[in-house]
Amino acid sequence: QVQLVESGGGLVQAGGSLRLSCAVSGRPISSYAMAWFRQAPGKEREFVAAISWSSLGTSYADSVKGRFTISRDNAKDTVYLQMNSLKPEDTAVYYCAARALTQARFTSWGQGTQVTVSS
Repeated sequence: QVQLVESGGGLVQAGGSLRLSCAVSGRPISSYAMAWFRQAPGKEREFVAAISWSSLGTSYADSVKGRFTISRDNAKDTVYLQMNSLKPEDTAVYYCAARALTQARFTSWGQGTQVTVSS
């Protein structure tokens, strides 16, 4: 099991940028696929972006394609989410998640970081 700690959230105006970080401890991050999810008030948690252990594969929700970029630094055991051109509808708690390469689901989660985009 790994422990995940997100940081970098905050309040930003529409059109602005934020960079979220997810620090991983417990096991080398290179053994995990990583992802970001988000949950807005009154809504279910939704997928945002994912990255393979090697960084060769990435995927994004249609709502963030072209605006968000997921990346990872296995040497630093950290995953990032660069968010540009933020919109008020991006307001949510953002969660980092890890999936062991032998598993089919993301089973390790961070506590979340709040992102608020004002119009």
